[in-house]
This record gives sequence, C-alpha cells and structure tokens, in this order.
Amino acid sequence: MEAPAIRYATSSDVSIAYHVVGEGPPDIVLLPGFLSHLEISWEFPPQRRFAERLASFSRLVLLDKRGTGMSDRVSERDLPTLEQRVDDIAAVLDAVGLERASILGISDGGTMGAFFAATHPDRTVALILYGSDAYHEAAPEEADREMNGRLRREWGSEAAQRMLEINGPSVADDPEWLAWMQRMQRSAASPGAVVALGRMNRELDVRPVLPAIRVPTLVLHRVDDRNVPIEQGRLLARLIPGATLVELPGTDHFPFAGDQDAIIDEIQGFLTGVRDPEERNRVLATVVFTDIVDSTQTAMELGDRGWRELLEKHNAIVRRELDRFRGREIDTAGDGFLSSFDGPARAVRFACHVRDRLKPLGVDVRAGLHTGECERHGDKLTGLAVHIGARVAALAGPGEVLVSGTLRDLVAGSGLAFEDRGEHVLRGLPDARRIFAVV
Repeated sequence: MEAPAIRYATSSDVSIAYHVVGEGPPDIVLLPGFLSHLEISWEFPPQRRFAERLASFSRLVLLDKRGTGMSDRVSERDLPTLEQRVDDIAAVLDAVGLERASILGISDGGTMGAFFAATHPDRTVALILYGSDAYHEAAPEEADREMNGRLRREWGSEAAQRMLEINGPSVADDPEWLAWMQRMQRSAASPGAVVALGRMNRELDVRPVLPAIRVPTLVLHRVDDRNVPIEQGRLLARLIPGATLVELPGTDHFPFAGDQDAIIDEIQGFLTGVRDPEERNRVLATVVFTDIVDSTQTAMELGDRGWRELLEKHNAIVRRELDRFRGREIDTAGDGFLSSFDGPARAVRFACHVRDRLKPLGVDVRAGLHTGECERHGDKLTGLAVHIGARVAALAGPGEVLVSGTLRDLVAGSGLAFEDRGEHVLRGLPDARRIFAVV
C-alpha cells in the first residue's frame, strides 16, 4: 500500500495533520498515544502493518495530536487542553466528511476518546480503548523532577532505550526498534514540550466522565503491561456502563509490538457486530448557572423601566459571550441563565467574561459550574448534574465563579487557577463535595 497523502484539518487556528487509508464502513479514527509522527509511523513496518490490517476492514483515519508530530507545535506555556484536543477530533471528522465514526484511543489517546464519546455521543458509533488509564498516581515531587531532568538531557538518545524497555520490552533489544524510537523522539516533540505534556497528562482524572459514556465500548488491555497496569483497564471497564473488557496476554504497551493480530481481531469482531444505540439522549456537559446578585433590591432602586433596560443589556452580554465561547442557552428566568458547554475550560472563561463585562454596568453576578452527565430532551437538559450546578451557584458570592471538584480535575493544562473552598454538603445531595473558586 502506498503512503497516504498527509492532509490538514483546521481546529480554531491550529492545523491538525491526518491521513486516511482503506474504505468504510466502518470508519475508525485512531487517536495515538503520547508520541506520534504520521510519516515516521508509516515508514516503520510494525506500525504500518498495524494500520494496514485495520484498514483492511475499515476506513482508517490517523492523526497527530495537537503539539506533536506533523500537527502544529505548541510552546511549554501554551499547552493544549483536553477539550481543545477533543475539538481537534471533531475538526478532523469534518475535514474527512464523516458525521460519525468509531473512536480508537491508544494509551493516553484513550483519555481524548473517552471525553469525546461522552460529550459527542451523536458523532461516536463506538469507543475502543487500548492500554488506557483513567488517572495517574501522583509521583513524589523529587522523583518527578529527576525524571523530567533526565528527559530534557537524554531525549532522542538514552531516553529512547528506557522508553522502549517500558513500552516494548519484547523488542527492547532490537536495534531497528531502538533506531525507530530515537527518530520518533527527535521528530515527534521537543524535550520541553514532552515534559510539559507529560505533566498535564498526569494531572488529568477522567473518572467522573466515564459513567456518562453511552456508546458501545470495548476495553483492551494486556495483562502484564509495564507502562499502564491492568488495574487501570479494569477500572475503565467497571466505570463505563456496559463496557466489554478483554484482557490479553503480553507485556508490551505498544499495540504494534507483540501479538498485534490478537488486538486487531478483537477490534474487528467488536465493530462488525456493533449496533447503534436507539437512544442518544444522555451526554456529558458542563452546566453554568449565572444570575445577578441582589436583583430584587436593584430592581426596586432602578424602577420598572430602568430594571428592564438593565436586563436587556445583561441578556445581550450573556448571549454575546455564549456565542464567543460556543455555549448553548438552555433556559432563562428573570436575571438568571442556565447554559451548557461541551468543554469545561470554555465554560469557566465564559462565566468570568460575563462577570467582567457586567461589572462596569454596576452589576455583580455570581456563577456556579459543574461537569456531569445530563439527559437531553429537545433543547433542554435535566438530571443530577444540573441540580449540582445550581447548588454550586447558590454558594457563590458577588463576583465569584465557583466550580465543582469534578470540573476542576478536567481542566489540567488550561492555565486556569483555583482556590480550594473546602467540602460542602449541597442541599438535596447526601455526600459532601469539594468546591473551588476561580482566581
């Protein structure tokens, strides 16, 4: 098979490299692990064989994640967030002309895939996770600092050997694999970006997202994987409703090392038997409640006409910021808005901008945000997540933007800063929840 042409999708102002092999249906979008480079991967026989086997029964779309490979690079101070990378998946689907596809997430590409499936069930036929994890155990600060220092010094040389021993122990002594790993490290990302991206990945925790996934899901994991323990695969399968877990023999984390046919056979069997769910009315969303503080007193002071004019300005500003940050107006009552977003960082920035735009008018607003599973009924959202968002908003004071701990765990790398406000028992809910203020 000839090397496929590299093409580019535009996501915001970032170019995402991708190529397409094979013919569908089914259609598969493969989200690679930590490092990838489309041309180098295609030139390496084990990786090319893995792609060609998948493409023998599907149209396979392969991409380089934002910040790596042939996609636009990012600086250490401008890391991609999880929601930006999820936007990139949608941009590639649009560029290929696919309304929906099955998502295959490899290693930390599974984090992207899980979040995409939860927030875009209408664009996800099925989800397949290989060697993925839901969260990372925090390493001691000194050990983390030492590891990052070695990565910066030894990237593309000694670091390649160590990475191969962890991710492909069965081929760690093969000089061709070592040469490929060294070239991949030098070409796929700079040492500084690798350190920063690794730190961001270690901060992500998608456990709250997983119960909201409502598409057919297959979790594949090698039992003795030296990089990501099998317990992580079991956790994913346990938290995703109806997920199928297949445990495979082997120590290699790379899916194209060891018995790659066993992996592809499971994928092929799963996808050729997939049936689309009849209902796609459950979705992961970030809900935002905003309202004017002391609105009754303000209305009395302004009178009917003055209050009406202020509300018109307030509503116009809120709706303008909704358009800017790609939110959706769900409901409005008096001076309060309920909005939803498919990305939590965008939702936080929306709330902060609304607050800042209204301050010059002498208006203080408060906001409460939460990310969770909602039920869609036409243009409306209902469910526990909406209830939690409303209760978080009720805790906010003038000018405050409060978020749940769930949301805070999903915006690692976004540049947003938070102040811990402790645990609160929210009215109508049995368990205390940790609340954070945006600072």
